[in-house]
Amino acid sequence: MRLAVLTGGGDAPGLNAAIRAVVRRALDGNHEVIGLRNGWLGLLNGDVVPLTRDSVSGILPRGGTILGTSRTNPFKAADGGPRMLETIARLGIDAIVAIGGDDTLSVALKLHAMGVRVVGIPKTMDNDVPGTDYTIGFDTAVNVVMEACDRLHTTAEAHHRVMIVEVMGRDAGWVAGIGGLAGGADVILVPEVPFTIEDVCQIVRRRHERGRTFSIIVVAEGAKPADFGMPITQDARVDEFGHVRLGGVGALLAREVEARTGHETRVTVLGHLQRGGSPTVFDRVLATRLGVAAVEALEAGKDGVMVAVQGTKIVTVSLQEALAGTNRLDLQLYQLSRLFH
Repeated sequence: MRLAVLTGGGDAPGLNAAIRAVVRRALDGNHEVIGLRNGWLGLLNGDVVPLTRDSVSGILPRGGTILGTSRTNPFKAADGGPRMLETIARLGIDAIVAIGGDDTLSVALKLHAMGVRVVGIPKTMDNDVPGTDYTIGFDTAVNVVMEACDRLHTTAEAHHRVMIVEVMGRDAGWVAGIGGLAGGADVILVPEVPFTIEDVCQIVRRRHERGRTFSIIVVAEGAKPADFGMPITQDARVDEFGHVRLGGVGALLAREVEARTGHETRVTVLGHLQRGGSPTVFDRVLATRLGVAAVEALEAGKDGVMVAVQGTKIVTVSLQEALAGTNRLDLQLYQLSRLFH
């Protein structure tokens, strides 16, 4: 086979490990591999690069993606579908391995419906893709959140401050929930559980009454204060998949908590720090297993599927299942965090 591999959507640590695994396993099976640059844009424009053993040598620990990425939705163009089919035919591509989250995989599903052999690999630091227990990039992101909380604890305690940590998480609170739990956060706010600003202030007040002169609050960017009824956005513009840019809930909370409690409050927005740097052991191994499994699925005649991890096993699920809503935070884990308020 001649395989094409791409990385789409937001970057996440472990993408290069997945590319490396696809290439090494494909070459082991006497297949040829080309890389599509900048996600689906590369398929639209025929922007490709050959991938060899040498070109993927040494990329296992590197963050980002050697192929580049973009949030391109090729079906936004009237001729997007035909253009991609023309590129596939012209380049002799037999199958595509698409590494990405729900937006990238939604394009893969549409292409599969047009007769293209596609296998998806789940990647998103939000860990919100159904059908898999973990996605590439999530473990690295929560380690960043945990370390940030560890560092902020010391300065919060020294200055007797409330420290708010705003993390990523549009529709699912996995990063806030797991990162905050591991980092010993005193309050965790996630998209799945509505809250009021007064609820947060009450927790801070109770802590001070018990002699705790500082607090750490971790809030997902998509958490919805019931006072406002919607997530806080940076602006009203949307990307090609219809998503607005979230952000600002941490600053809003900081102003309100300080005004209502009288306790000095600061906010730290981790932002793209959660996406950067070298992947953890878990993400390197997960990406390697999924990359190998994607090629083996194609060799077994499977397509229109996503390779996934369930428990300790690598399985395949249909792309329809992978796009069936959002994998929400396990609320048992959220309730666990409330024990430590």
